[in-house]
Amino acid sequence: MAKEDYYETLGVNNSASDAEIKSAYRKQAMKYHPDRNKGDKESEKQFKKVNEAYYVLRDKEKREQYDQFGHQAFEGNGGAGFKDFNFSGNFSDIFDEIFGDFGEDFGGNRQSSKRSASAQGADLRSDVEVGLEDIFFGKKIVIHVPKKDKCDDCNGSGCKPGTTSESCAECDGHGVVRISQGFFTMERTCSACRGSGEVIANPCGRCHGTGRFEKKKSLSVEIPAGVENGTRIRLSGEGEVGERGGPSGDLYIFILEKPHSIFKRDGMNLYCKVPIPMATAVLGGNIEVPTLGGAIVKVKIPEGTQSGSNFRLSNKGMPRVRSGGTKGDLFLEAFVETPVNLSRKQKDLLKKEFGEEKDQKTTSPQSEGFFAKLKDLFKSHNK
Repeated sequence: MAKEDYYETLGVNNSASDAEIKSAYRKQAMKYHPDRNKGDKESEKQFKKVNEAYYVLRDKEKREQYDQFGHQAFEGNGGAGFKDFNFSGNFSDIFDEIFGDFGEDFGGNRQSSKRSASAQGADLRSDVEVGLEDIFFGKKIVIHVPKKDKCDDCNGSGCKPGTTSESCAECDGHGVVRISQGFFTMERTCSACRGSGEVIANPCGRCHGTGRFEKKKSLSVEIPAGVENGTRIRLSGEGEVGERGGPSGDLYIFILEKPHSIFKRDGMNLYCKVPIPMATAVLGGNIEVPTLGGAIVKVKIPEGTQSGSNFRLSNKGMPRVRSGGTKGDLFLEAFVETPVNLSRKQKDLLKKEFGEEKDQKTTSPQSEGFFAKLKDLFKSHNK
């Protein structure tokens, strides 16, 4: 019976790249591995075919021979000699080549089969509330972060001062143990030393062998001018220190913008409601408006200004982060302030000048239009 084409066995065409062949082999090897298909002779047979195909196609010289002569290139004295091929050796090496220092359990979960002697510390998060003025100008602040830091007594080693760690007897210091399953050999993380290859016989009394302990650290943080709410600032290496001298994680500062009593922010623009005295709104004039930067700006109010009128002050908004002075705009929304505590004389003057209904067409055009529409509405309902 003719042997199956190696390319067909892996599910690729004969023009496939080395990376495609390697990827195809990985999928097929995990699919047909005997530990996933216990007692299935066909899967075991297919697994051997997949390994045989990859053994040839992964090697440039063997692949060229196979492309030219097919299976005949390896029959008799021609080459690989698969009749005497050592499955427990070569095929295990091929599998290790693909998965490297990582194994994959047969539920499909990828896991590390080796660990470094020290694990990296966890990342930390700190939320910092900052006022809008401080964001406008930028500010350096000091925060206090509780974290696990290096133990001063053992300098992070986890060992009692004057002692050192010892090689793990269970794995002979390798951090992994080999487990043979039929013709296939896998490496598992050593449970005695948790993959470090070392054990601490005399742990430090302060940190109990972890190489770290809880403390509060003060850090200076630069808040750049113009940062937006939710901005994340990363401080590399300021997270928790790793166990037994392992590298530290990072600290992430999240900027939370405090609400402002006057200004509202939308990106680089600021918005503000400004009261306009009734006389200024009627006759026109100038008002002074404070900006977030501290400057006082004069704004010209045209006569007849209504509540809801908008005024734009260019380049008076929030700065763009690290832009060299570029700012957004400040938008003012006017609301006309009704005077209170008027004298009788003032009230009489208002009644005289504005109290007659005939004058409303010229002095209060919006009110006149509104009430005219309201009358029309009632008339249509009463028909």
